[in-house]
Amino acid sequence: MDIALLCNDPALKAQAQRLRDKWGFINQAGGDFRLHLLMEHLALEQTDDPKQGFVFVDFVAGGSAHRRKFGGGKGQAIAKAIGIKAGVELEVIDATAGLGRDAFVLATLGCNVTLVERSPVAAALLDDGLQRAYLNLEIGAWVKQRMRLEFASGSEYLRHNTTDVVYLDPMFPHKKKSALVKKEMRVFQGVIGADLDAHELLEVAIASARYRVVVKRPDHAPFLADKKPSMSIKTKKNRFDVYVKKAIPSA
Repeated sequence: MDIALLCNDPALKAQAQRLRDKWGFINQAGGDFRLHLLMEHLALEQTDDPKQGFVFVDFVAGGSAHRRKFGGGKGQAIAKAIGIKAGVELEVIDATAGLGRDAFVLATLGCNVTLVERSPVAAALLDDGLQRAYLNLEIGAWVKQRMRLEFASGSEYLRHNTTDVVYLDPMFPHKKKSALVKKEMRVFQGVIGADLDAHELLEVAIASARYRVVVKRPDHAPFLADKKPSMSIKTKKNRFDVYVKKAIPSA
C-alpha cells in the first residue's frame, strides 16, 4: 500500500522529504489513508472517513500523560503481568509496538523497552512521538533512556535477540461493525491490518524470553495459537495471558 505524506508548511518541506526517503512514502495524495506532517506532529488520516480525525503518537500530553500520573502505578494489571518488582530493572521487547501506549506505561514503571514495529506507517508515527518526547523537559531524559524503536519484523527481531520479557499485543481481526474500543484503532487497523502471523510469533517469543511472555488479548478472544497460558490477568475489556518460563529474581 502506497501511503502519501503531505506537507503544506514551507518550513517543513525538507523534513517531509527526509521522512518520505526514510520510510518509503510518496508525495502524491491518493488512496484511503495519508500522512500529514504538521508543526505539532506527524498524523495519519483516513480520507474516506474524516470523522475519525487524525491519529498521532503523543507521549507528553493527553491520555499518556493522564495514565502516567493517575494510572495506578505498579498496581496496574499490565505491571502484574510483566512481573515488575521493586528494585528490578526489566528489559522488555514489545514486538508489536503499534502506537506504543503500553510500551510507554512499562517505561514509566522502570522497564527498558525496545519497541519493534514492522509497519512503516506505525514506525514513522512512533518515531515522531519519541523524538518529541525526548525533547520534553519533564520526561525526555528517562524516555530516551528507557524507550527505543526498531523498525523490523517482530518475529525476525526476536530470533536474533533475547530479553527478560516479551510483550505481544497483536492486532485482533475485528469485524467492521464491531464496537472497537477506540476510534484511533479503527483507523490504525485499516492501514496496518491484522497480525495474521501472530500464532507463529508466540513460539518465537517464548524462545526469546528469559522469564516470561505476556500476550494482551480482547476478553472474548481465544488463547493465541490455542496455547494455554500459565495464568491470565483480566481487566474490564482485555486480559493478559502470561506464559512463565522461570521466576523473575528479586533485587
